[in-house]
Amino acid sequence: MNREFIKSSVNWGVNDKGYYGDFGGAYIPEMLYPNVEELRTKYLDIIYDPSFQESFHKLLKDYVGRPSPLFLAGRLSEKYGARIFLKREDLNHTGAHKINNTVGQILLAQRLGKKRIIAETGAGQHGVATATVCALMGLECVVYMGEIDIQRQAPNVARMKMMGATVVPATSGSKTLKDATNEAMRDWINNPVDTHYIIGSVVGPHPYPDMVARFQAIISEETKAQLKEQTGSENPNIVMACVGGGSNAIGMFYHFLDDEDVRLIAIEAAGLGVESGESAATTALGKEGVLHGSRSILMQTNDGQVVEPYSISAGLDYPGIGPQHAHLFKTGRGEYVSATDDEAMDAGRLLAELEGIIPAIESAHALAHLDKMKFKGNETVVICLSGRGDKDLDNYMKHFNL
Repeated sequence: MNREFIKSSVNWGVNDKGYYGDFGGAYIPEMLYPNVEELRTKYLDIIYDPSFQESFHKLLKDYVGRPSPLFLAGRLSEKYGARIFLKREDLNHTGAHKINNTVGQILLAQRLGKKRIIAETGAGQHGVATATVCALMGLECVVYMGEIDIQRQAPNVARMKMMGATVVPATSGSKTLKDATNEAMRDWINNPVDTHYIIGSVVGPHPYPDMVARFQAIISEETKAQLKEQTGSENPNIVMACVGGGSNAIGMFYHFLDDEDVRLIAIEAAGLGVESGESAATTALGKEGVLHGSRSILMQTNDGQVVEPYSISAGLDYPGIGPQHAHLFKTGRGEYVSATDDEAMDAGRLLAELEGIIPAIESAHALAHLDKMKFKGNETVVICLSGRGDKDLDNYMKHFNL
């Protein structure tokens, strides 16, 4: 068994009631209780089982293409005066980190005897990753996606359909990720027996935030080993990642959580500006409350109505943040900042011109924060490049009039 996989943070992990400090839990309708309780009581035994571990890691190696490279970005490093490494999750099969979680959850669903899979998606990467593993395992797949996101992420919609998934538009609210999640939850309530809901981020009722984090922890597990090999030390000075719900960020932070000399910086989407009314900067604008089954921090009005988020990035266009992130923010263990649309787009183009890598707009938000940092010259920085920019080329071209 891979012991690193099951390591849980001493100070920052989930407790036996499903909480990270003040955040987490399972706030669910009674109809969903059997589903969530089945997961809660069985998920750790299943994913710790040696046969599960063997299947999971074999698929990560032979199907996903792990380990993903840790690349020292020489020209970017020279520009900013630090040693900047990129964790290349964009090179995974399907083009993002999302596949790590869907491989784990499809194996879990099989062991629970589920025959039908549902998912929500924003940028489409989680939808593609879910459709991919459903095709691999021969299971029915239904993906809910906001109507606006369907329009701005057309290549990913085509990929899902090519693999046999049914893509259902969410036409309520802002017609983005929040609304797709609402529709997926409704489906699960109506189909509680044969259906497993593969949540794509570290959100939702317990045990989802913990389960998704454990599957994504492969990112930081590999990073430690790769840094050791390349630099002689397994710990960098700074780890950075973009955050919407927060799955790539938790995966990137996971094995550094207890190394308190490592700074953890999460970059949210400020949209047109934090105070513009067109933003998704949850920690700057949000208050504590309940969203999609867990207590966390979310953007809401004084009477508790969810505020519609906005970002040029479909994957960061979410009004909340995962409960573990809320805990890291509230305790100060993590630094939560934001980047605007324009800052992210400029950072994406800069990486393309300096390193020949076109990042997803989500990932470009993390890169954008480099402009606001001051380095002494000897720091080691790791940035999670959570996805590749193929799906965003149309947006890049329109933004820069290319």
